[in-house]
Amino acid sequence: MLRDGAVALTAGLPLPHAWRLARGWPEPREQEDHQIAIEVGATVTATVVRIENYGAFLQLEDGRMGLVHISEIDRNYVKDVREHLREGDSVEVKVTSIKDDGKIDLSIKALQDPAPRQSRRGTDQEFEQKLKKFMRQSEERQVDFRRATEHKRK
Repeated sequence: MLRDGAVALTAGLPLPHAWRLARGWPEPREQEDHQIAIEVGATVTATVVRIENYGAFLQLEDGRMGLVHISEIDRNYVKDVREHLREGDSVEVKVTSIKDDGKIDLSIKALQDPAPRQSRRGTDQEFEQKLKKFMRQSEERQVDFRRATEHKRK
C-alpha cells in the first residue's frame, strides 16, 4: 500500500514506475546514465531488495534489478527463499541471461562448487558378483531357448 504522499507523487504514472518511486528506487532514466556494462557470465555483487515465493529480486551495483529464481538459489532443494536470503543481504551472483526486454536473470547456484559425482559402477562388490551371475544365467537360458525353438522349426 502506498503512503499518502507517495500517492500524490505517482498519480497518473504507470504502476511499475509508481511502485519504484514509492520505494525510493531511482527512476529508469537515472539508471541509464550510470549503467555498468554487464555481460552474460559475469559475476557481480547485488543486494536483496524483495523476496517472493518464486525467488528474490536483487539490485545490482549499477541500480538495475535482476531476479534469482528459487531454482537458482542453491544446488539443494529450496522450499522457502527466506531460509536462504534476507532483504538487505549482499550476495555474489552470476548473470545467466539478459532478455530483450531488459530483464536480468541471476544465479547463486552457478557460483557454487559442482555436486560431487558419485561413481555408481564397481563400488559394491557383492552387487557386481550377483549381476555377473545373473547375466551368465540369462545368456545360458537364451541359448537353451534358441536351441529348443530351432529344433521345433525343423
